[in-house]
Amino acid sequence: MSARILVVDDIEANVRLLEARLAAEYYEVLTANDGPSALAIAAAELPDIILLDVMMPGMDGFEVCRRLKSDEITRHIPVVLVTALDGRSDRIAGLEAGADEFLTKPIDDVMLFARVRSLTRLKVIIDELRQREASGRRMGVIAGAASRLGGSGGRILIVDDNERQAARVSAELAVEHRPVVETEADKALATARGPVDLIIVNATARDFDGLRFCAAIRSDEVTRHLPILAIIDPDERSRLVKALDIGVNDILTKPIDPQELAARTRTQIKRKRYSDFLRDSLDHSLELAVTDQLTGLHNRRYMEGQLGALVNRAVMGGDPVAALMIDIDHFKKINDGYGHDVGDEVLREFAVRLASNVRAIDLPCRYGGEEFTVIMPDTRLADAQRIAERIRLHVAGSPFRVAGEGDQLTVTISIGVAATRGNGDSPESLLKRADEAVYEAKAAGRNRVIAKAA
Repeated sequence: MSARILVVDDIEANVRLLEARLAAEYYEVLTANDGPSALAIAAAELPDIILLDVMMPGMDGFEVCRRLKSDEITRHIPVVLVTALDGRSDRIAGLEAGADEFLTKPIDDVMLFARVRSLTRLKVIIDELRQREASGRRMGVIAGAASRLGGSGGRILIVDDNERQAARVSAELAVEHRPVVETEADKALATARGPVDLIIVNATARDFDGLRFCAAIRSDEVTRHLPILAIIDPDERSRLVKALDIGVNDILTKPIDPQELAARTRTQIKRKRYSDFLRDSLDHSLELAVTDQLTGLHNRRYMEGQLGALVNRAVMGGDPVAALMIDIDHFKKINDGYGHDVGDEVLREFAVRLASNVRAIDLPCRYGGEEFTVIMPDTRLADAQRIAERIRLHVAGSPFRVAGEGDQLTVTISIGVAATRGNGDSPESLLKRADEAVYEAKAAGRNRVIAKAA
């Protein structure tokens, strides 16, 4: 999988060396020689990964990383800090600044490309979710709240048969998270299907294959998006690379440093919550795309999609389909006499009565304004007419109570009924017949059902 990578280093020779190595692996490379240029290019070009040198004059890599992660435009871009420094304090500082990894010069090509592949896969998923979220924002159905997502208070599953190590990790994390320890892989797989924000796995466990456990997590539709932090011996280089290739999000090498554990944990939980936010926003936008916000019924767009498939099956010899077209009588007088707030209450109450008087297989929808429709699979005209009469009686039989008003409103409806009639029929002709029947019902005095056979 290729990617666009921004290389940032104040030493031109280092930039050219990394650029050549990445280009040889068919990556597209952008370059910058200082912090301000890197920030500008990152915001304008939105690369897939940023390889960022730490020791730069003026604005160092730590500060550049902090600014990238605090900007809503660039916070989702993975950052790998690259430096000649190998001290614990520098590594922790980089991780706490929001970096996804910390590589030491001279860079190990195998580790570099394993990291790049891993982070590219993650970035592709995040990008797709962000694009769909952006569509939701343009539709006005998603509100931004991602900037308030934190990395503390996470539900963490520790999978480790080394009880002493698991206890130490759990004790360190319990300061700001809610860790749970499982020593058996089978039980851990079941636990992972519950509310979990991060899985920490001992990849060198004796009683189970830690990498096979990680692969099982990635292959399960319920758990495949959970971040995994693998504990690995730094000398087991091949296992480390394999872990990244099968989808482990991050690596923690032994001996475990408490601050590094805390920093990597916060990063993974924060990213998981960001991904969850995007997925939840997407689900919400999809729901709103097919749902009428006022009444909670499906909207006209959704109805038309479902009706098309049902009518096509009926025309090909399948079960008949009926349609009810419903209009609330004198609705304009309600709006004019009581106000639009009361009119909205009437629409909501009518939607409840409508939904409670149709069958589970029927599809009640708001067609527009005070017009509603019910699509009725496997229903003949006479049966649809009986159901329509039941709806009419239920609406007219008891007044609508309006909050804040002393009056109880008597509401009636006119209903037109039509059903498919074989070859040559279409969704449009079915709805047109039902609509014509509504006009006949209104012309005949309203508060009645009229079925149109042809």
